[in-house]
Amino acid sequence: MTQPTPHRYPTSLGTSTTETISLLGQDLASDLMGKVGFGELAMWLVTQERPTPSQVRVFESVLVALADHGFTPTAIAARLTYVSAPDSLQGAIASGLLGGGSRFLGVTEDSGMYLAKVLAEHADQVPADLTDDAAWDAIALEAVREARAAKRFVPGLGHPVHKRLDPRTPRLMQIADEEGLKGPHLRLFEAIGRVHAEVLGRHLPLNGAGVCGAALADLGLPVELLRGFALLARAAGLLGQLAEETRRPIAMDVYMSVDRAAEYVDPASAQH
Repeated sequence: MTQPTPHRYPTSLGTSTTETISLLGQDLASDLMGKVGFGELAMWLVTQERPTPSQVRVFESVLVALADHGFTPTAIAARLTYVSAPDSLQGAIASGLLGGGSRFLGVTEDSGMYLAKVLAEHADQVPADLTDDAAWDAIALEAVREARAAKRFVPGLGHPVHKRLDPRTPRLMQIADEEGLKGPHLRLFEAIGRVHAEVLGRHLPLNGAGVCGAALADLGLPVELLRGFALLARAAGLLGQLAEETRRPIAMDVYMSVDRAAEYVDPASAQH
């Protein structure tokens, strides 16, 4: 009787035998451990190509920029979950990561996708000389006008705290420029920063999440996965928040402050 052919599940990532572990075609223990940094490995896993030192520097700068930004909703959610269920560290981290959406962290992906879409729609206008600011300004002006006409926000514009300047933005631009990786997404984003006030009637800062999305897109990373890199960075920040919660807890105070300040409002009167 012929035996059925066993299933095969192809992968270019990790496999193992009883004695070895392979990752990306390398021996994990002898070729990667102690020789490859985590940021480099993360890029390598996604792109299937080993990144250059310049790419790693820009990528890890993004991770640092997005790791923690104070008592944001994601950090508060993680701390409150931890105080409620201290036996579930993974639940606390997950609750913080689940808050990565269109207002916090998700802007990284939204900006990258938006910039990629504008570049595709204006491909014939993209200058061969990437330093041609006038050409970029023309594309940016048209894109912002189109967004305004459609009553859509331009991702990456504005910040709830940094009303004038997000300090991460010029620094990441500088790092990308130093490494020769300031590509079309970053240049278009920079141009949006220069021209948007002409359309919107007010100046808004280019925020850190947006510039991170542009930088990641210029690294050639898939724009539909950019939120994942923001979450990768924030996981480290949340672990730091939870470690601090064990040393210097605030979550119970936050809970009690909100709970003791709760005031019943009659539904009928609340509608007026």
